[in-house]
Amino acid sequence: MKKTLLAILILCLFSAPAFLYGKAPAKQMYYEIKIYRLTDPGKAAVTDKYLKDAFIPAMHRAGIATIGVFKPVETDTAYGKMIYVFIPYKTVDQYIKVSTVLEKDPMYQQAGKDFLDAPYNDPPFTRYESVFMKAFSFMPQFRVPSFTTPPAERIYELRSYESWTEAKATKKIHMFNEGGEMAIFEKIGANAVFYGQVLFGNQKPRLMYMTTYSDMKSQKEHWAAFSAHPDWKTLRAKEEYANTVIKPKAYLLHPTEYSDF
Repeated sequence: MKKTLLAILILCLFSAPAFLYGKAPAKQMYYEIKIYRLTDPGKAAVTDKYLKDAFIPAMHRAGIATIGVFKPVETDTAYGKMIYVFIPYKTVDQYIKVSTVLEKDPMYQQAGKDFLDAPYNDPPFTRYESVFMKAFSFMPQFRVPSFTTPPAERIYELRSYESWTEAKATKKIHMFNEGGEMAIFEKIGANAVFYGQVLFGNQKPRLMYMTTYSDMKSQKEHWAAFSAHPDWKTLRAKEEYANTVIKPKAYLLHPTEYSDF
């Protein structure tokens, strides 16, 4: 009888979400976010066509099945000026090799010609920023949310947390993992897509994560629930997590019609 109960306990532990018992799967994914900056909103159509008809299909052929593309909400001053592209990789090696794969893909080169070979004096974007991250240990794989609302109503909230020092950044990541901050998001149903530590990119040290909502009303309701949650009140009061973030930056986005999620 004791052996049977022990076996059941072990099975439950290994099948439960990682953040519930403090043991995470070893395999962690890597994420890249490309942020295209457009000085001329009229050029967005060229970039959209490239992403929809060339880049995303080519990435699918390269073995990356899910690409997210997002734009700032209408009330943001960046509306019409930025495009965010989320790309998940199983390994760093896959990230390194993908550019070579695209260079050798004739379908990609042809479909993306207007974007890739645009005139130097009439480019479709000014510059793009690339942020490369490693998934948090307690959520090693990204997740695709599911909503019935139209893409134009859905809210994907990308957050960026910079820290004063490397030690403070490490402590903030601990707060999400072992501390239980991610678990609170799970409890309130915030539909997190990913949590990641920034390895390459500017404004380091920092972390980024994305939560999602069916619409703006849902976004406000979920954040109100998070702020009022007793677990959050207890967690934020702990001295070990004091001063871990300089200032949170939140970007409210809509997925494009051609985004994979």
